[in-house]
Amino acid sequence: MSKHAEETVLRTAHETTHFDPRTSEQELPAKAPAKLNAVDLGSVHVETPVILSPMAGVTNWPFRVICEEYGPHGLYVAEMITARALVAKNPKALRLCRFAPSERIRSLQLYGVNPSIMEQAAQMVVDNNMADHVDLNFGCPVPKVTRRGGGSALPWKTDLFADVVSRVVGVCDKAGIPVTAKIRVGIDHEHETFHEAGHIAQEEGCKAVTLHARTTAEYYGGHSDWTRIAELVDELDVPVFGNGDIWGASDAMAMVEQTGCAGVAIGRGCQGRPWIFADIKNAFAGSDERVNPTLGEVARVMMRHATLMTEFHDGDEQMAVHDMRKHIAWYLKGFPVGGGVRRAFMESESLADMQRIIDTLDLDATLAPRIVDAPRGRVRFAKKVHLPYGWLDSRSTTHDEREALFGDDPMDASY
Repeated sequence: MSKHAEETVLRTAHETTHFDPRTSEQELPAKAPAKLNAVDLGSVHVETPVILSPMAGVTNWPFRVICEEYGPHGLYVAEMITARALVAKNPKALRLCRFAPSERIRSLQLYGVNPSIMEQAAQMVVDNNMADHVDLNFGCPVPKVTRRGGGSALPWKTDLFADVVSRVVGVCDKAGIPVTAKIRVGIDHEHETFHEAGHIAQEEGCKAVTLHARTTAEYYGGHSDWTRIAELVDELDVPVFGNGDIWGASDAMAMVEQTGCAGVAIGRGCQGRPWIFADIKNAFAGSDERVNPTLGEVARVMMRHATLMTEFHDGDEQMAVHDMRKHIAWYLKGFPVGGGVRRAFMESESLADMQRIIDTLDLDATLAPRIVDAPRGRVRFAKKVHLPYGWLDSRSTTHDEREALFGDDPMDASY
């Protein structure tokens, strides 16, 4: 650890030593039947406990709508909302809080480090009837979040963690809005937090906990350690959802079987593959039916996604098509589409541009079997973990630390 620009920078060698259960000859012992039962989060009934994990720039309402059509009765969470921005009524924050009329459960995720601001944001959600469920983000590993003590860094400070959870639950409980928490294993394996965080979340009134079974230092690299999910399942009375490396229905079934978790949370596994929710629903229903779309069928989903994105951006086709670029790359992954075509999509400025390119494709093309459940999205390791200076010296915050965290309002109201 070293002091650099008033930060603690934790340099941790990559820690993942456990095997990938999809490729290893070893098998984890079964802990429970591969079965999912409905879960009640307070007043919110989740018939199929499969969660769309919040992802910045991804899980706005157009994508949620498409996912929910494939897997009705799951829980589809909006992308992370910065509490300070919401309290300041930042236009982008308010846009991200929009829900489509078809969404059965309006689920928001809030992020912040200042308990007072988080409480105000929760009160705003309640007063304006903005959501049916609130999730709290304590899992984000990106440096711009952790260097402020937020995301997966925050549970290290157990007093601050408890204060945030307690205040948000206190506001939401009065309105019958259930609160849940998303956490990671810890900062690294020398600074694990999930045991304490799980118990605190439960004691302060959270209705469920989702564990992404990696540390901050592991970022999105290697394979998540599902045994840690099993540990938390054994310790808590509230439902535990497992998160990490679910790329297909067989992964979801294996996680439930090996950990006994009440449900699964899907992040990168649905990028460009919203039909994973149908596959998982079918798998747990005992059906072998899977969605294996042709390129033409994928193209139709892409165009519908882009059309909904245009509505999300208040009719601005150019902004919508630009916003679609990452999604298009995910949708096309594994299909025989050349670099020139991919570049043309990246240069599109309108829905008509997209359709013209689609009209040139071999719409009967299919995915190679080895690609169907292949990992997507970020897989890189974090070389360093950025934390507030001296963050690891104690499990509780000092007056000076709180002043440093909150005094200059580090929870920027901008996006």
